[in-house]
Amino acid sequence: MKINTIEYSNINEKIHVYEHESGLKAFVVPKKGYSEKHATYATNYGSVNSEFVIPGDKNLTCVPDGIAHFLEHKLFDQEDGSVMDKFSKLGASPNAYTGFNQTVYLFSCTDNFYENFDLLLNFVQSPFLTDESVEKEKGIIGQEIRMYQDNPGWRVYFNLLDAFYKNNPVKIDIAGTIDSISSINKEVLYKCYNTFYHPSNMIVLVVGDVEPEKIFEQVSKNIKTRESKGEIKRIFPDEPDKINKDYIEQSMSVSTPLFQMGFLDKAGFTGRDLIMRDAAVTILLDMIMGRSSELYDRLYNEGLINSSFDFDYSIEESYAHSVFGGESTDAIRVKQEIIEEINRLKSKGLDNSAFERIKRAKLGRFLRQLNSVQGISHSFISVYFKKVYVFDYAQIYDKITFEYIKKVFDEHFTMDNLALSIVKPV
Repeated sequence: MKINTIEYSNINEKIHVYEHESGLKAFVVPKKGYSEKHATYATNYGSVNSEFVIPGDKNLTCVPDGIAHFLEHKLFDQEDGSVMDKFSKLGASPNAYTGFNQTVYLFSCTDNFYENFDLLLNFVQSPFLTDESVEKEKGIIGQEIRMYQDNPGWRVYFNLLDAFYKNNPVKIDIAGTIDSISSINKEVLYKCYNTFYHPSNMIVLVVGDVEPEKIFEQVSKNIKTRESKGEIKRIFPDEPDKINKDYIEQSMSVSTPLFQMGFLDKAGFTGRDLIMRDAAVTILLDMIMGRSSELYDRLYNEGLINSSFDFDYSIEESYAHSVFGGESTDAIRVKQEIIEEINRLKSKGLDNSAFERIKRAKLGRFLRQLNSVQGISHSFISVYFKKVYVFDYAQIYDKITFEYIKKVFDEHFTMDNLALSIVKPV
């Protein structure tokens, strides 16, 4: 068995890597002395993958929105009962989630790790779907969709995505819609499973005080080899360079209006270029409107925002955008204040000392995250399919220069690509 090791001596971390004959890659991040162990089994498949060409096929396959999330639900139902119950009996805390780009199955535990790991590897490879169980699941997921449709925080965010994008499927709820899931059947679920749950499209990750050789032996023994006909071709619709619309408003049962606004960014980055831009935009957002900024202090003291105000940046190969917001009785005024601050900084210039201070703080926060097995695991999965390792961020922060920050600032904060979403009281 060939095991490779990638060492990050600057942060005292290492990754052990084993590639199974099926194409699946398995990783162990050792954390000696930690009592908690965390295992993840993930597929490079999320809600945005509704159009694709199956390897070996020439025709485009289009499936209903919400399939990836539906599959995640169904994998926990096995012929001999619920997988959740089996994990609980072994003392583990299992979970799963579907995002825009990945579906992830995981558990954490302190005891019986290798038994739990066997269970994880086996159930993800063993879908049990019947016509009856699929129909029953539609009712369960339909309730979940209605719950999110009634959630003001969820709606203000997805309305902003609708403002950003005209065609990109990232604007569609991860669970799909009531109409889209109504057309899901056993056959289309198996088609998506067989396409995206191929070992060559998946990874296994273990973080904790474990024996890498023993982990990889379990992987070697448990992973089923399936013929691979090549790479999945993922199809995304053409998207204009500009935002779809600059304002969306919705009335819901809220006591204080909610708002989310942000800037559409250019996509198409991969690997280290992608995480360089991720780190740069995040630093810029902190410089402009972070809790130590003059803008945040002024808006807070004037009662225009409160402690709910926050920001984030998302970047994938097919989309990218910043998002910031919270509660406000006058989101239009907040938008204008932010525009004025950005224009002031474009005229005056960014503060190099603020950049250096925030960059050091971001690096410190990243290094503290490495003390959590769950934090490492979540971050590892979120960037791996972007063709980088999470530990690469430690080197990226060193390479971000003030000149690069100024370039990204001018590119990202373009007023033509600013959109605002508000949920106001009925």
